[in-house]
Amino acid sequence: MQAAAPGALTERAPAKVNLTLHVCGRREDGFHDLESLVVFAGVHDRLTLQPADDWSIEVAGPTAAVAGPSHDNSVLKAARALAANVDGLRVGAFHLTKRLPAAAGIGGGSSDAAAALRLLARLNQLPLDDPRVIAAAQATGSDVPVCLDPRARMMSGRGEIVGPPLALPPIFAVLVNPGVVLSTPDVFAKIGFKPGERSIWGAHPVIEASERLDALAPKLRKGRNDMEDAASVLAPVIGAVLAVLGAARGAKLARMSGSGATCFALFENCHAAARAARVIRRDHPGWWVRSTLLR
Repeated sequence: MQAAAPGALTERAPAKVNLTLHVCGRREDGFHDLESLVVFAGVHDRLTLQPADDWSIEVAGPTAAVAGPSHDNSVLKAARALAANVDGLRVGAFHLTKRLPAAAGIGGGSSDAAAALRLLARLNQLPLDDPRVIAAAQATGSDVPVCLDPRARMMSGRGEIVGPPLALPPIFAVLVNPGVVLSTPDVFAKIGFKPGERSIWGAHPVIEASERLDALAPKLRKGRNDMEDAASVLAPVIGAVLAVLGAARGAKLARMSGSGATCFALFENCHAAARAARVIRRDHPGWWVRSTLLR
């Protein structure tokens, strides 16, 4: 990887994983109300900002080809949203190294956008809780606010309501993406809620500010991802991924993240997760497979 130029600022953009994702209903404005326990993984994209007179972005890395056109990148969208709120904002040239799969349910684009806002906040000496930074995050995308300060927390509303950080225990996991791109609007459409309709699937379990693993595990099993069935209809390979993860030696829970198609399994320790990842990677060489720590 090319070293950053002098004066450049760098941030990681970690994968966002929805341990739970309850769809509570659809609002009259068309957006869906959600409740989700969100954590962040050790796998990440990397974003660098070099101060300059104008915006630019260069995208490289293993998954750059599927990240979409640079001019429509979420990084520039977030930067422009902040510039609209802050007079005289210092700007620069971004370099994004894409390692996470795109449109995969792990918030790659949203986390990239949030990393851009963190970099610009550092460059312009703005605190992350500055209302202008938060407004830019909300204007960029539903998942961007929860990615702005990437720590475990509850997210609700359409994503704009972000709870306080949660002191969860380290969670060992394997992430698997089968290489299928899913559109979040398509998954919501398959769920089929009409404006004003509310869910009857049950409330989200209460997650305490500090949870021991023995207390958290049954709550995770009681929770669910309400988008999983609809996504599996659109991309049946998700069912195969969940079956493989669920059958992995030592797997405690297998579930889809976000609107898919990335799925995860949770394990008791890093050795069990790494072993499962090796086996899945060997048996399914076309899948993106990573063992990681969630926190």
